[in-house]
Amino acid sequence: MSYVEQYYESISRLLRQTVDEGEDVLGKAADIMVNAINEGKSLYLFGASHAGIIAEDAFYRAGGLALFNPIFSPALMLNVEPITLTSKLERLEGYGNLLLESKPVKQGDVLFIHSVSGRNPVAIDMAIAAKQKGMTVISLTNVSYSKSVESRHSSRKRLFEVSDLVIDNNGEPGDAAVSVKSLSQKVAPTSTIVGSFIIHSIVLKMIEQLEEAGREVPVFRSANLDGGDAYNEAMMERHKHQIHYM
Repeated sequence: MSYVEQYYESISRLLRQTVDEGEDVLGKAADIMVNAINEGKSLYLFGASHAGIIAEDAFYRAGGLALFNPIFSPALMLNVEPITLTSKLERLEGYGNLLLESKPVKQGDVLFIHSVSGRNPVAIDMAIAAKQKGMTVISLTNVSYSKSVESRHSSRKRLFEVSDLVIDNNGEPGDAAVSVKSLSQKVAPTSTIVGSFIIHSIVLKMIEQLEEAGREVPVFRSANLDGGDAYNEAMMERHKHQIHYM
């Protein structure tokens, strides 16, 4: 089997496992988020470095939920130089608290955090601070990976240990999936593809609930379709009390 075929098999297996074994927890995540937006609360997304790609993928995107508010830090994005700064800052205790404080979060809001290893302070700090504020914390992480490493946080806790709901991406420790002949290090990570599938699956489950209740489904239309801009502007105006990125 070629390396590409091995990667395809790994991704296919993980997606199938997510549907077969993880659909209940995705439904619970959707329940939490729908209940929050029905009560006028807000939804936030966070991830550092590559983990932040999931927040980018779910935010302000055609076919995506308009109510996701990302928590971005320029120093944790992949365009920062030197790129190693992202690794240093995600290990800096207290930084996650500062990022959360920069947003108008309140009791009853929901915070969705993606961290593959779940060991670094920025995600753990943010989760702890969010819970102290009365927010519900949903984490997307690699549980087996996280259990195989020690926390870098002073509490000695990992992200899955400080979250209200944990979604497992079922990946391998180290994230990469394909063994190659010339390296001891595996190649081809799985967390971004699986994570994107998971966040959009949660949105689909939310939509099922909203449709059943006869509620508006606040999803973006492509701005490159005729009428897309006007549609999106009107929708964002109706939901402006839950949109904090404008």
